[in-house]
Amino acid sequence: MSRFPVSAEKERDLFERLERLGVHEEDIEEKFVRSQGHGGQNVNKTSTCVVLRHLPTGVMVKCQAERSQGLNRFHARRILVDKIDEKIRGELSARQQKIEKIRRQKRKRSKRAKEKMLVAKHHQAKKKVLRASPRKSPDWDESGE
Repeated sequence: MSRFPVSAEKERDLFERLERLGVHEEDIEEKFVRSQGHGGQNVNKTSTCVVLRHLPTGVMVKCQAERSQGLNRFHARRILVDKIDEKIRGELSARQQKIEKIRRQKRKRSKRAKEKMLVAKHHQAKKKVLRASPRKSPDWDESGE
């Protein structure tokens, strides 16, 4: 019998990842609290939110994605494994690299970079002006006289 309401394959994958990282169920402290937000009576009456804490590393995870406590327990363990993996690998983790890339893209440009960009824009504008067709002069009429 499976411990979580997910397919046996997903559960096996989760436990393999836990084993690979050396995370044991005894090292995980699990608490259940009431969820917040939408959900009506189900959220108000049942404790479906799962809080996991990995004692050796101190990593804490809170999951209230689903209305079912069993699914939240599964998702919380997945998130916990991701965080522990990220902590072990550090800079090498894919998630960390994505976050860094976004941070670099959003970073304010330096003064030098702004100047270079403006010079390039002015250069492009000059090329466009030279490409334009010659304008008619006001003293030149349609008949060519």
